Amino acid sequence: MLRFSEYVSLGHPDKVADYISQYLLDRYIERDPDTRYAVEVQIKNFRVVLGGEVASRVQFTGAEIQQLVRDAVNEIGYTMEYMQRWGAENTICGDLLQVESLIGQQSRDIAQGLSGWGDQGIFFGYAEPNPETHDMPVDHTHAKRLCKALFDSGLCGLDIKTQVVMDDDRVVKVIVAAPLLNGKAGIKKLRPIIKSTVKGHYEMIINGTGCYVQHSSIADCGTTGRKLAVDFYGGNCRIGGGSPWTKDASKADLTLNLCARQLARKYAKKYGVPVVASLACCIGKQVVDVSIRDLADNDLYHGEVLIVPADMREGFGLDKPIYASMCRWGLFGEFQADKVWELPFKETPKDEED
Repeated sequence: MLRFSEYVSLGHPDKVADYISQYLLDRYIERDPDTRYAVEVQIKNFRVVLGGEVASRVQFTGAEIQQLVRDAVNEIGYTMEYMQRWGAENTICGDLLQVESLIGQQSRDIAQGLSGWGDQGIFFGYAEPNPETHDMPVDHTHAKRLCKALFDSGLCGLDIKTQVVMDDDRVVKVIVAAPLLNGKAGIKKLRPIIKSTVKGHYEMIINGTGCYVQHSSIADCGTTGRKLAVDFYGGNCRIGGGSPWTKDASKADLTLNLCARQLARKYAKKYGVPVVASLACCIGKQVVDVSIRDLADNDLYHGEVLIVPADMREGFGLDKPIYASMCRWGLFGEFQADKVWELPFKETPKDEED
């Protein structure tokens, strides 16, 4: 059976947009942990547009917000030095970004229901009982590890995409798109990284058009929430709800996706099979409908569960500025192993009875 996943680096314009919003949220959370936040971002060329709602005791000026956006993009690696090396016709620099802010106040109607979930929605979590991949799909893990290895190597540009195709447990194809200034010579340098990161004998394609120089938001428009399959489970699980990026912990789009992943990991460990956890919530309510099934569609659990947003915010550590770090290499798996929803489970008598 074929299975496949892709991954994109933090330098991809869609992920740049995600990171800007998460970085800005961290700055609010540092000063006011009770901040309510929903800010979308779009970036094209050297222009960034922010749009959304914030309710916070923190009031950043327009100049402060512009500087925070620039800091976020510089932190990714799009610095003046980087742009000078590649050319302003090929990439961006954080210091030169122009920022338009269309951020308003959060609706009072939503605020009335904040003891419960901030919206209705459906959410899906996935886990495979495999400690070598931190309970994540193996094809997705290969794609992510390779993307990170290339990003960290410094041998190519920052805007990288990787894709891995597997036939059962065997990798049969690896596809890489990575900006290179030196064409064929650069491709030759990438091959050893690819082979050492993804083991086996497979077809390898690097920069399928033969040339990839212009990148970042110069070559593509970046928008928040457009890489959800990348951020979640690749081609292995349905995705529900909205984007977990751009949201504080009162939003189900973030927190119930984390709950779904945690539940999937718990039941995958208990039954020793891949598991999908499905959740559905209602605005202003704390009771969540839950269904846990294996890939053969066997029912492992179903019912209503009380999941309180405030408890999840504290329990997951979402009242702290961890949002940008969550965005760097996906919500789940080995590169988020320090996050509560990815920690090893401790067996309790109650777990044994569930």
